[in-house]
Amino acid sequence: MRTSARELLEQLLDKDSFVSWDRPPVTVAVSPRYRDALRKAAVAAGTDESVLTGEGLLRGRRVAVIACEFGFLAGSIGVAAAERIVSAVERATELGLPLVASPTSGGTRMQEGTVAFVQMVKIAGAVAAHKSAGYPYVVYLRNPTMGGVFASWGSLGHITFAEPGALIGFLGPRVYQALYGRPFPEGVQTAENLYRRGVIDGVLTIPVFRRIAHRALSVFSGIELPDSAAGRSSEQIAASEPHRPVSAPHSNDVATESIQSDVECDRAADDRVWRSVLISRRPERPGIRDLLRHVTQRVPLSGTGQGESDRTAVLALGRFRGQPCVVFGHDRRGQQGENTMGPAALREARRSMALAQELRLPLVLVIDTVGAALSKEAEERGLAPEIARCIADLVTLDTPTVSVLLGQGTGGGALALLPADRVLAATHAWLAPLPPEGASAIVFRDTDHAAELAAAQRISAPDLLADGVVDRIVPELPDAADEPVDFARRMVAAIAHELAALRARPKSELPTARQTRYRRLGLPGSTS
Repeated sequence: MRTSARELLEQLLDKDSFVSWDRPPVTVAVSPRYRDALRKAAVAAGTDESVLTGEGLLRGRRVAVIACEFGFLAGSIGVAAAERIVSAVERATELGLPLVASPTSGGTRMQEGTVAFVQMVKIAGAVAAHKSAGYPYVVYLRNPTMGGVFASWGSLGHITFAEPGALIGFLGPRVYQALYGRPFPEGVQTAENLYRRGVIDGVLTIPVFRRIAHRALSVFSGIELPDSAAGRSSEQIAASEPHRPVSAPHSNDVATESIQSDVECDRAADDRVWRSVLISRRPERPGIRDLLRHVTQRVPLSGTGQGESDRTAVLALGRFRGQPCVVFGHDRRGQQGENTMGPAALREARRSMALAQELRLPLVLVIDTVGAALSKEAEERGLAPEIARCIADLVTLDTPTVSVLLGQGTGGGALALLPADRVLAATHAWLAPLPPEGASAIVFRDTDHAAELAAAQRISAPDLLADGVVDRIVPELPDAADEPVDFARRMVAAIAHELAALRARPKSELPTARQTRYRRLGLPGSTS
């Protein structure tokens, strides 16, 4: 049997100590079919959203808790669920409480499209602020924890443990099968394998995790408390507990049916958005290297500085129309087939953030990716945790930042470079949690509905501008591939303009304004 949110709270916390913090979910614009799906999900799960929050006692210690409910639309995170999570994190920070989070989720909520995907930024930002204030953040991953949830707040714990047998990973096996025509290797996305690879700290049943979390919180606080398990390792404690098998994850039929029903035919919108997707994939389209040809005083850099390098990314110093900055971004020419942005590229991205911070220079990030690497090696080398750390580092960075959606913006590899002070987009650029073909594979179990889903999920630059994800569209006249030099100069000028405006602002204002921007994204009244 799968562990529900309430069952987790009952096993984790002292008896009758849980106090809910939850208010009714915020209202978001939904279609009648999606509203009906939410109503059915609430009845099926016995909760009003996919997450419960509150506080309780863990062996006598007061803690804040966040627990996902997979029975509610596969534990997916939309605007309302994200708002509940962030409110709980902020309250825990205000109260100075340790925070224990237990995700179980298929990822972000596809019915709400790209806006739901971007909610991971504000959750990661709230967690980063909680940790920066000096308060513990402990994570217990349940079966399954996938996608954007694992690649954000599910991977930011000071310590991270998982349920035995849990499916944990960045990409769902069904999407991999649809995109590459073969099954994903077995045994990779399991709690046990990720523990052996050093991605998580251990695999424990809930009663054992309760003891380990208590012990860890005692260490974090500097106060020694009685612990019947003192002197025993987590493996020794786990060995003494009965092993409870965890059921394999299954698809959520209500969620899938509601998305299928909501994808109504608007041929003009489908064609417009799909045309942009196809244009963004043209081999002749200018990329980051074309922009850098119009940057002065270029200094190419390479690698993480710790023995890793990824040729799908570019790192450099330079000046955009006289404005000095650090530049990092995806290299479209280095991405071939399954050779896409891997963990090393994300660590190189974090190097760019550290350089900008230490040198007190603005940071320019260029997004142009078919998605982060989907492979056994990427999962085992900590791809999702690196995405999470990139998001947290960037949203809290103490220097001006500009992100540029130059072409394709797929998944966590794109989201990792998104949360900046200003976000520019080319006319035919787009941002989505999955390539449209992958979204179609999840919803319809084929790739034939990619164009419909691309429009329904509002992934295009005009939709992103309307939803407040993008601040400005830099025009293609009509297609950057047909005017590569003029477009590159136009984009460089736009970046320089934004850098000059940001550098004129007091640096102390930037992190707060950036976090406020992403904190409000998707909430009623927050878009233009």
